[in-house]
Amino acid sequence: MTKYLYAKVDGRKIFYREAGSNTSPNILLLHGFPTSSHMFRNLIPALADRYHVVAPDLPGFGFSDMPDRKDFRYTFDNLARVIAGFSQTIGLEQYAIYVFDYGAPTGFRLALAHPDRITAIISQNGNAYEEGLSQGWNPIQKYWKEPTAENRAALRQFLTPETTKWQYLHGVQDLSLVAPESYELDSALMARPGNDEIQLDLFLDYASNVALYPKFQEYFRTKRPPLLAVWGNNDPFFLPPGAEAFKRDNPNAEVHFYDTGHFALETHVQEIASTIRDFLGRKLSRQVSAA
Repeated sequence: MTKYLYAKVDGRKIFYREAGSNTSPNILLLHGFPTSSHMFRNLIPALADRYHVVAPDLPGFGFSDMPDRKDFRYTFDNLARVIAGFSQTIGLEQYAIYVFDYGAPTGFRLALAHPDRITAIISQNGNAYEEGLSQGWNPIQKYWKEPTAENRAALRQFLTPETTKWQYLHGVQDLSLVAPESYELDSALMARPGNDEIQLDLFLDYASNVALYPKFQEYFRTKRPPLLAVWGNNDPFFLPPGAEAFKRDNPNAEVHFYDTGHFALETHVQEIASTIRDFLGRKLSRQVSAA
């Protein structure tokens, strides 16, 4: 059974989903934009018989607190700091990370800061290479270069319910597999007063992630964590070359593509769960044997 819990981090509530025995190997699931831990609702029970699975909502997302922008700067450094504090608060000493979209730069920052805590990386459309960025990023990149009010306002199109729905459905072969509550919940939570400005702040700060790509790549190259990429190959934002690039820095990386879009778990959760179980079963048991 999945539990729905809150942890206090720096005086703020972080909502999370948890399942599995806490004596089993840990997996920390990190969501992206514009969603929350809700995106893992079907993956969690598919892994929880063998793993201790924890999926927090980032600050400003899902059911976690949404601190005022005057009191909390919405940057990826700060998101990673909160999640590092969260993992310590609930007693996760070592864990595999499953990273998606915004979860990737958040999780990769954790890996840079505490490489000894990371047992494996599963990247589902979680990018760390410039060749993985599609032309869909052009309006956001324009805002990075010229952070004007006009360029900020132009990005509001990414926050509309229509665009959120499109993110879920684009590249999907069978639209009947995508649960409508997924994009409807995301849109409802983004419609909260002030959330739009939070999202626009994070669009601007995403430039800091691209600036860190060389450090992320150096980490993959030098630390060689067990790395699995499971990728929706019709993603309009993160292209398949971004998945293949992991093998350039970590030749042992394993890459699997699925004929679907950005939110691959909506349509291929059983296939992805099976791949994860096989991958972690091999890699984590090998670490235990080596220890």
